[in-house]
Amino acid sequence: MSLIPPSPPDSDVYKTLLESTKAIPWRIDWQTMTFSYIGPQIEALLGWAPQSWVSVDDWVERMHPDDREYVVNFCVSQSRAGVDHEADYRALTVNGDYVWIRDVVHVVRQGDEVEALIGFMFDISERKKTEEHLIRLQKQLEEYSFQDGLTGIANRRMFDTVLEREWASAQRSQLPLSLIILDIDFFKQYNDHYGHIKGDEALRQVARTLSLAANRPRDFIARIGGEEFVWLLPETDAASARQVARRCLHLICQQQIEHGFSAVSKLLTLSLGVGTHIVTPNSNMLAFVESVDKLLYQAKRNGRMRAEFAEHEV
Repeated sequence: MSLIPPSPPDSDVYKTLLESTKAIPWRIDWQTMTFSYIGPQIEALLGWAPQSWVSVDDWVERMHPDDREYVVNFCVSQSRAGVDHEADYRALTVNGDYVWIRDVVHVVRQGDEVEALIGFMFDISERKKTEEHLIRLQKQLEEYSFQDGLTGIANRRMFDTVLEREWASAQRSQLPLSLIILDIDFFKQYNDHYGHIKGDEALRQVARTLSLAANRPRDFIARIGGEEFVWLLPETDAASARQVARRCLHLICQQQIEHGFSAVSKLLTLSLGVGTHIVTPNSNMLAFVESVDKLLYQAKRNGRMRAEFAEHEV
C-alpha cells in the first residue's frame, strides 16, 4: 500500500463542487469592486445571468430599496474593518419579485489591506416565511392575552396595563382622569332563566353598546369580570364623566334587552360607580379604583339602575 497521499483536486473539481451546491458562491475584487466570479446557480434563483453581475452596483441595484441603505453600509463598514459578516436582504428577480437572501461574507486580506471578498448567497425565503408566520402567531397570542374571548373587547389584564399608563400620563399632565365601573343588574337571574347562551349574547351586546358610546380615541373599555365592565376616561373631568354615565344608562335602555326576572325593570339595566381624580405623586391608584368600586356597590344598595358619583348621584 502506497503511503504517498493522493494529489489535491484541481480547480475544475473545486468549481464543480461549488456549482453543484444550493449555496451560490461569489468573489468580489476589493480594489475594482467587480465580481471576479459568481456561481451559475444565481440564474436559477433570481433569473439574472452570471455575466450580468459585473460590479457591486449590480448587487446594490438588485436589492430591495428598503434594505439597501442598511445592508450596504453594514457590509462596507465590516469589510473595511476586515470582519467576516452576514447580511439578510431581499434580492430582486428578473421578473420583478423578491427573494430573501442571506449573504455570508469572508474578508480576504493581504497584510493590512483588504484584497477580496468571498462568500455564499443562500435562499432563505422559506425560513423567512416561517419566521413571519411565527411573528404573526406571537402577535395574535399577545392580542388574545389582552382580549376578552367572549366579547372581543379588552380584558382585565389589558385594563391594568392601560390604567398604569394613563395614571402616569395624568400625573404628568395634571389633567383629570375619570373611571366608570359598571355591571349588569341581576345578571345571575338573567342567566338562570334565559340560559347561558342568551346570557353570553347579552354580554356581547352590552360590550358593543359601550364601545359605540366611546367618542374619543383614548376612551378605554374592558370587561374585567363576569358581568362587570370598566370605562377609563383620560383627560375627563367629573362633569363630563357624569354625561358619559348618563349616556351608558340611556344607550343600554335603548337596546330593549328583555329581562323579565329583574327586580327593578322589565329590561336589562346597569349600575355604575363614577369617580374622577387629579393624580399627584402621593395618589394611590388602587385606592382610587377601590373608591369607584365602592360607588358601584352604593348604586346597587340604593336600588340599582343608576349611577353613583363621589359627590352627586343620578
